[in-house]
Amino acid sequence: MTSPYTSPHTSPFPDFLQIQELLTEEQRLVQSTVRDFVAKEVEPKIRTAYLEERFPTEIIPKLGALGLLGSNLKGYGLPGMDHISYGLVMQELERCDSGIRSFASVQGALVMFPIHAFGSEAQKQEWLPKLGSGQAVGCFGLTEANGGSDPGAMQTRAEDKGDHWELNGSKMWITNGNLADVAVVWAATTDGIRGFVVPTKTPGFTARKMEGKLSLRASVTSELYFDHLKLPKDAVLPLSHGLKSPLSCLTQARYGIAWGVLGAAEACFDEAVAYASDRVTFKRPIGHTQLVQRKLAIMLSRLTQGKLLALRLGQLKNAGQLHFAHVSMGKQNNVEMALETARTCRDILGGNGIMIEYKAMRHMCNLETVFTYEGTNDIHLLIVGAEIAGKQAFGA
Repeated sequence: MTSPYTSPHTSPFPDFLQIQELLTEEQRLVQSTVRDFVAKEVEPKIRTAYLEERFPTEIIPKLGALGLLGSNLKGYGLPGMDHISYGLVMQELERCDSGIRSFASVQGALVMFPIHAFGSEAQKQEWLPKLGSGQAVGCFGLTEANGGSDPGAMQTRAEDKGDHWELNGSKMWITNGNLADVAVVWAATTDGIRGFVVPTKTPGFTARKMEGKLSLRASVTSELYFDHLKLPKDAVLPLSHGLKSPLSCLTQARYGIAWGVLGAAEACFDEAVAYASDRVTFKRPIGHTQLVQRKLAIMLSRLTQGKLLALRLGQLKNAGQLHFAHVSMGKQNNVEMALETARTCRDILGGNGIMIEYKAMRHMCNLETVFTYEGTNDIHLLIVGAEIAGKQAFGA
């Protein structure tokens, strides 16, 4: 009897429940195209980039040329992919490294999306084509050192000076900060929280790269400082009002994460299966032992469940029926699954698992950050819990 599991030695898509058959031909083409691109252009560079704590900036225009930046947005020369195709893009980028997906996720979901959703026509015309092509890089300034899971406590202020805005404050844990040509910055005003389009060459803007990370090393993370930064009156995103606006951006990014981490988990799983088939101890491959087979079976089951969850989120998003709590369920479940998968695969690899030649520990370290950022694991559980109980359990 032939196993329904397609070995990673013979197919790039191990697919126990044949989920690929639920995708359209176009969606499968998107996935295979991005996987081929990543294998050729990014995988050969990622180990060195990770060790050197740098993002491989040479791939940015290539990401743009393939339409992988803001790929589910329409107009302004953007691809307008369906949301499942977009999810598959995130999955294939994170199959390489979470830092690569983070770059594209921030660029598309946290910079281009708010400009697309809340910006003026002039802001859209100026920035969306450049960001989509990779000619410009953006960052998203929401999180502050003392804010964390409570973004409503932000201390960054934008004051209306009559003929201009003055921005003062700081942001922390900002992906792409030192690479960015433009920042979408969220600040408190007398009219509530508003978003601002801030070119990074504006006097009073400073970005400081955060060094010494043990996770997401192939991603640029920065602190941003605004010191009496003067902005024109039309720098504000006119349709942004209140905390709901930046949170809607996070919902877009979290959706991409729910898909992206599937790639990291699958990369670790494929590596562990291949290793267990080849590593002989006590005169037989370790993949023939009960302990290892049990681990592989549990991982495949949970990875398959995660794929089905992401696919359903994509269907709901395509239908305009996706709720932010749905996304929280997907982000929490799939990141936790991916992190546990990476840890288990590292264990199967034994001592080799700590070496850079193997993927599992790099993914494991990256996923420790993904487990925390854009809503911690606990916060997402509480978001879903509030839907169940009808009462929010955190905050005032």
